[in-house]
Amino acid sequence: MLDWTDRHCRYFHRLISRNTWLYTEMVTTGALIHGDVARHLDFSDEEHPIALQLGGSEPADLAHCARLGQQWGYNEINLNCGCPSERVQKGAFGACLMKETPLVVHCIKAIQDAVDIDVSIKHRIGVDDIHSYDFVRDFMGEIYNVGCRIFIVHARNAILKGLSPKENRDIPPLQYDIVHRLKTDFPDCEILINGGIETVDQVAEELQYVDGVMIGRAAYHNPYLMASFDEKFYGDMTPVLSRAEVLEAMIPYIDKQLSLYGSKGLKLQGITRHLLGLMLGMPGARRFRQILSDAKKLAPNDPRLLLEALEAVHKASGNTEK
Repeated sequence: MLDWTDRHCRYFHRLISRNTWLYTEMVTTGALIHGDVARHLDFSDEEHPIALQLGGSEPADLAHCARLGQQWGYNEINLNCGCPSERVQKGAFGACLMKETPLVVHCIKAIQDAVDIDVSIKHRIGVDDIHSYDFVRDFMGEIYNVGCRIFIVHARNAILKGLSPKENRDIPPLQYDIVHRLKTDFPDCEILINGGIETVDQVAEELQYVDGVMIGRAAYHNPYLMASFDEKFYGDMTPVLSRAEVLEAMIPYIDKQLSLYGSKGLKLQGITRHLLGLMLGMPGARRFRQILSDAKKLAPNDPRLLLEALEAVHKASGNTEK
């Protein structure tokens, strides 16, 4: 989710679900060691529980960045061994690390030794033409042996050459049964499944076999999908915010962010781009997206533009949602 699940996106999603765990976009160790730490790690208290997803392959660098994550208040450190992007492969991390199990073990151990919060790993079920269940079972087993107990498994192989990241999300077949089998073989681990899950019913189905479900792009493009999660999966009966209430709650947040970071180049569009799917399926949704994407309307950096977009939905729907 590079360039997608930034802090503004996560704050917005937290308004919809109070309990769902949120993960950062993958942050490389180089970006933290040589770049602007605050830009990559700062977040709002409301985002908890939140995990910092790291990309890297040098144990000492990962340990340093994990310590930074704990100092900044993250609840979990996650090592990404699932991203198939060539951009990531050039840095020798992501899914290509699944071919270097001893190195991954050293990385996980270094992170664990550096922090006293949860450490997890995200990976695929295989790489390229390696389809043997034994491969992913043994990969997990080696990491299990150094104490890691949280595994997020994308139920597809990663094709490192010849497929784009988008194609890697669509072309390699989903094999949920392999992830279910991993849960059977590692019953004391927290196993989360990822890949191709887009509906609440699918989430409920998978929770019969595993401990959790990670949803990425489906939740981004249809964020209000998460509105039922608190009650259905966490037993939290607190009334959820309506779409309109979520949008209205974003206005003071945006005002604050623009006042704090506007001088550093933060623009309204950098936040509204995450909101475009909020009205998916509603009358007026297209006009809503048009207003929040209009460069001329966005130029003044006035968060009240959200109210104009909301009014377009109200007009189309007969003002039925308050």
